Amino acid sequence: MARQPDGPPPPPTVQKLRIRYAKRGRLRFASHRDLARTLERALRRANVPMAFSAGFSPHPKISYLGAAPTGAASEAEYLEIGVAIRCDPDALREALDAALPDDVAVLEVVEAAEGTGSLADRIDTSVWRVELPGLTLAELAPAVEKFLASEVVTVAKRTKNGLRDVDARAAVTSASAGEGAGCAILHVVVRQVTPAVRPDDVLAGLAAVADLRPPLPPRAVREAQGRLDDTGTVADPLGPDRVARTRCQGAHAPI
Repeated sequence: MARQPDGPPPPPTVQKLRIRYAKRGRLRFASHRDLARTLERALRRANVPMAFSAGFSPHPKISYLGAAPTGAASEAEYLEIGVAIRCDPDALREALDAALPDDVAVLEVVEAAEGTGSLADRIDTSVWRVELPGLTLAELAPAVEKFLASEVVTVAKRTKNGLRDVDARAAVTSASAGEGAGCAILHVVVRQVTPAVRPDDVLAGLAAVADLRPPLPPRAVREAQGRLDDTGTVADPLGPDRVARTRCQGAHAPI
């Protein structure tokens, strides 16, 4: 018979909450692991009644989805938590936001509605805005056209197993050139594939097809995540939960 830990099992999960947050400023350089530790400490400081796994090494029930790469800012990071006591989502958002550094902002907390599927199933695409200091629209626009006209754009990507050739073009569903903030801006919608195609891979693709090489470091911001539909729209992954909550407001205990 398998050995069991002493004491009663942890309280069950009574509510799942889905959180959208932003990472900005200096914290765009934090790794996903460092950011996860920051979030977990903030959950404790905010007195969120986390549910825990059973066993000899219980851990809080937190699921992270599609973290942005180190060096990129984001307005659309997501995680899901399980709590042992029902909480008011708005009160939890305020408490958690106050417990985090200024460069991490909790934008929304929504209760996971029954029968609406998993959050992971609603995310397969990212929308990126990449500022390119030192480049003009006249330089970027023809490079984007060449990239989109190519059937395959092979770039070398560093993975945990070493360098690997990947097709940066296949993951890009749309791209366009704009300008603002005194520089050219690349807008790109990218499918979340394996291995992941990031903004730096798209920029490597622009260098490969058009020899476009920004003279200064780019500034990438993920503006949205969601599921891409047939019209090219990236749906809000919290939308189904938000609608369900509006239709049926339940009683919640304050955090």
